Amino acid sequence: MATDIKDTVRAVEAAAVLRLLPNRPRLLALGEPTHGEDTLLDLRNDLFRQLVEEEGYRTLAIETDCLAGLLVDDHVTSGTGTLDEVMEHGFSHGWGTSAANRELVRWMRTHNEGRPASEQVRFAGFDGPLEITAAASPRQALTALHTYLAARLDADLFPCTADTLDRLLGTDDRWTEPAAMWDPARSVGQSADARELRLLADDLASLLDAQRPHLLAVSSPEEWHRACLHARTAVGLLRYHHWMADTSPARLSRLVGLRDQMMADNLLALAARGPVFVHTHNSHLQREKSSMRMGGKRLEWWSAGALVSARLGEEYAFVATALGTIRHHGVGTPPPDTLEGLLYALPEDACLVDNRRLATVLGENPPVPRVSPWFGYAPLDPAHLADSDGLVFVKDMPSPLS
Repeated sequence: MATDIKDTVRAVEAAAVLRLLPNRPRLLALGEPTHGEDTLLDLRNDLFRQLVEEEGYRTLAIETDCLAGLLVDDHVTSGTGTLDEVMEHGFSHGWGTSAANRELVRWMRTHNEGRPASEQVRFAGFDGPLEITAAASPRQALTALHTYLAARLDADLFPCTADTLDRLLGTDDRWTEPAAMWDPARSVGQSADARELRLLADDLASLLDAQRPHLLAVSSPEEWHRACLHARTAVGLLRYHHWMADTSPARLSRLVGLRDQMMADNLLALAARGPVFVHTHNSHLQREKSSMRMGGKRLEWWSAGALVSARLGEEYAFVATALGTIRHHGVGTPPPDTLEGLLYALPEDACLVDNRRLATVLGENPPVPRVSPWFGYAPLDPAHLADSDGLVFVKDMPSPLS
């Protein structure tokens, strides 16, 4: 068995990943089974550099605020802002403190120096302006969309003025109330102002689409792309806030699903511009239904990857990642009868697995599922090997203090 498994592994290289796939995908997604490990982000950085230099990929999209990510993209393409400023303000979820993310931004800026725009690499956040327990005010997205349209269209076409938006939005702390995730009564999302804003956001997004021929003629491609991003984000955020105020049993499942729907919409928009390398948690990329426990309940939803795959078919590819140990979080050597245990017995510190061939090698007696003692690591279910197009296995996570 060990020899047979050895025959399914390759070095973790971009060319080897693409050889696993029937076609060169528009969206090539690499998952991670836990957050906060720079070893995994270093691997991501290496693969992205290879994809850029050898395969013609130009865009990296990661799980961070899509609006804040514009600051990072401006920096890597034109040098706007300092590296410190970009790391502080261009990332959500605390990702700006990561040394690997800092090195990524530094490399992208260096790579782009002196290159024409058509050859530059681009950065994109594809998450909404959301945290696991909070959502941003829709002000930034709504006002940016209104400003873009007001500079290019006759005022008679507008459903409202900027002053009306400002009045209905009120103070931002109405929208960012920390208690609203767990107490629907603390959410402003179904107030009269919020209901009116949802209608206005829909009208502004519709106006953007209805005036597309004119707007494309009087805008740069980047201006148009950002206007569409602001429209998607405004509509998505107001929908998210609406359901934060919901009191039904499906409330939390709906919220995590809405977040992934926003992710999917952003990824599809990026893919329309060229091939994209995507990096986020496995649960946001898998084709099968995702699940997690939150607030004492099991939540299920369709991930961004499942939604994108349903639209793009073979132009979407997903490579999952599994780990052997994360000893600083109490995840020790995997049991030998698990998938991670079988791979851990191999000599490689990291390897790329052709998991469809691996499924054939395992035959009708697949390994047992691994149970992680730490909630932050999601082991790979061996029954779902065929859900991904490949598997990266990393044997050990070094301690942050080592």
